[in-house]
Amino acid sequence: MANERKHRASSCLLPLRLWIGKKLFGAVGPHGVRVSPGRMIKGPCPMSELAALQYVTEHTSIPVPKVFNAHYHNNYLYIEMGYVRGISLEAAWYRGHLSQDQKKYIIAEVGGYISQLRKLEPPQEGIVASASLDEALDHRVGSCTFGPFTSHKRFHSYLRVNLPIEDCDKEIGPGVAECHSRRYRSCFTHVDIAPRNIMVHEGKVSAIVNWQFGGWYPEYWEYTKAHYGQVDRPEWYMMD
Repeated sequence: MANERKHRASSCLLPLRLWIGKKLFGAVGPHGVRVSPGRMIKGPCPMSELAALQYVTEHTSIPVPKVFNAHYHNNYLYIEMGYVRGISLEAAWYRGHLSQDQKKYIIAEVGGYISQLRKLEPPQEGIVASASLDEALDHRVGSCTFGPFTSHKRFHSYLRVNLPIEDCDKEIGPGVAECHSRRYRSCFTHVDIAPRNIMVHEGKVSAIVNWQFGGWYPEYWEYTKAHYGQVDRPEWYMMD
C-alpha cells in the first residue's frame, strides 16, 4: 500500500518535474527531458520500449539507459532513465569529431553488441513479438502495433496483407516471394540500429538508445533496417 501511494504521488508530480527539468536542463531529443544531472524522463513511450530496455539489461552487457522508474500519466507511459553522456554517432561522425581509428573501434563495438543480441535464445522459434511477448511495433510496418505472431509465415503474410505467396511475383515482385519462402531464426532485434541511436563519448559507445521497436524478429530484420534511410551515408556501410 505504501509503495502504491508513493508511485501515485510520483506520477502526479510528473508534469511538475518535466516543467522544472525543461527550465533547468532542457529537452533531450523530441520526447525526453533531463530532470537531474544523472536522469531524464522520456515519454510518452510504448510498453515495448520499457520491456526491451529491461530485457537487454538483464541478458546482455550492451550499454543502454538504466531504468529507474515507470510513470503513468493520463494513461501514457513515461520512463525515468539514466541520462546518457555524449552525442549521437551521427553527429560525431559527420561533423568530423572522430578519427578513422575511433570510427573503426566504434564499428567493432556496435558489431559486438549486435552479436550479443543475436546469441539470445528466443522463447519460441518463429516468434515475432515484443520483449514481453506482446504486440510489437515498427514504423516500417506501420504506425499501429501488430502481432504477436507464432511463426514467420504468419508475420510475412501480415506484411503482404494476406496476399498469397504464389501471387507475389505478379503483384509485388520476385524478391518478396524469395525472402518470405526461406526459413529464418528468430533473433532479438533493436530494429533501428542507426547512427542517430548510438551515443558516443570520448571515442567509445556510451549507449544504444531508443528501444521502442525492440523485440523478436526474423534474423534478417536488423540488417535490412540498419540500411533503412541510410542511402545518402555510404560510410555507414562500413558496418557490413
